[in-house]
Amino acid sequence: MPSAFIYLGILLGVVIVWFMVFKRPVYEAMIISFLILVAVTDTWGNIWSYINEGLSSSLLYSMVAFVAMSIILTKTKIIDSCVYIILSLLGRIPGGVGYASVVASAFMGSLSGSGPGNVMATGTITIPAMKRSGFPPELAANIESNASYMGNMIPPSSNIFAALAAYGAIYGEGSLSQGSFWTVLWGIAIWFILQRLIMVFVFCAYYKVKPMPKEEIPSLRQTLRTGWRGLLLPVILTVPFVLDYLFKDSFFTERLGAAGAKSFSSALLIFIPGLVALVCILMSKDKREVTPHKIAVGFAKSIKSIAPTVGVCVIGYMIGAIFADLGVDREMEAFIVDADMSKLGLVLIICLLTCFLGMVIPGSSLVATFGGVFIASFASVGIDPVLAAAMLPCICGVMCGITPPLGLGMYAGMSLAESDFSKTFKNNLWWVGAQFLMQVLVLMGLLPIMGL
Repeated sequence: MPSAFIYLGILLGVVIVWFMVFKRPVYEAMIISFLILVAVTDTWGNIWSYINEGLSSSLLYSMVAFVAMSIILTKTKIIDSCVYIILSLLGRIPGGVGYASVVASAFMGSLSGSGPGNVMATGTITIPAMKRSGFPPELAANIESNASYMGNMIPPSSNIFAALAAYGAIYGEGSLSQGSFWTVLWGIAIWFILQRLIMVFVFCAYYKVKPMPKEEIPSLRQTLRTGWRGLLLPVILTVPFVLDYLFKDSFFTERLGAAGAKSFSSALLIFIPGLVALVCILMSKDKREVTPHKIAVGFAKSIKSIAPTVGVCVIGYMIGAIFADLGVDREMEAFIVDADMSKLGLVLIICLLTCFLGMVIPGSSLVATFGGVFIASFASVGIDPVLAAAMLPCICGVMCGITPPLGLGMYAGMSLAESDFSKTFKNNLWWVGAQFLMQVLVLMGLLPIMGL
């Protein structure tokens, strides 16, 4: 048996036992796994270099910046008005509030990058409206939760930073510009948004869902008058990365040099969230809610949810450094080549593996811990490594949120919809199956992806 499987087995075994059996936080399981792996491989002499590598990644600090941005977005409630604009546009068609839920959640995902946060933010508006339009409670819960968890695969989710770090660990940090990577991520997201819209259409036809009651449809004129500024946020967030993608070689590299263009691309991840947060504060109607004191209190209250995510990624980078030092990715690649595994076979195996692992391990942990191995494995059968890295937030981050028992998105939607667990679970299987099928189609290269 290749030693790579032994190391991966130790890591997976510790995480499952510590998290599932002892009900302890994942970051504790990760640090225990790290220490056991160092002991088993007798690499104590390199432990400080592993720790330094985990702490020195610029992506770690970018992640913190975007998390801080999402807290201010939630505090100012700027994006609530955007949800009402979408409802005013789509609420008049049969099942329109279901389509609005998908679009609004994708919109939210492009800003907050949070699954459960999206459910609670948009679901409080869309789920009651869906139920009044004739959606069964279990369907309303699953539409919202499955749409909201696209936030884990649409920039700037923490899963995305972990995926880019995994790519950089193999091919060199900075070898892929932020703009190029984010463009591929948006190209992938378009297909999954379309998949969810098609499923809403099919379910609406089956249940004969009606439009929203006229008296509940927000006035488009009024919502635009009060909420048009919120539509500027995704523009501010995305345009710099699009420009970086389009003009990196023809403009930035010519004027700044290769090193300067690389630094500019990395700096975007620190500068842009700060700019978006500042714009939110300036646009906030109630300035009393965005005083320095109120913002500091908001950060303090959120630290318990921020610290574990960041901690898992730091330790994941440390474990990734051990794997890179031991050549685990190369050993796995050699094993797959020797086994003569087909492209389809490997895609099915890894997608099934992440589906089942996602039932017990958070997506960010999966990406940070196994990302490099998955990328190397996909690359060994001819899959573009950039596509493989961009799909990690999808096959890990999205699946962990929609598959019980860890499927926090389903439980959040179910609580808002007051739906029956059994009915919600059975209906959710359709969404999990569709998600799995789309993952296979994208990884097999059967769908064109923008940016590749």
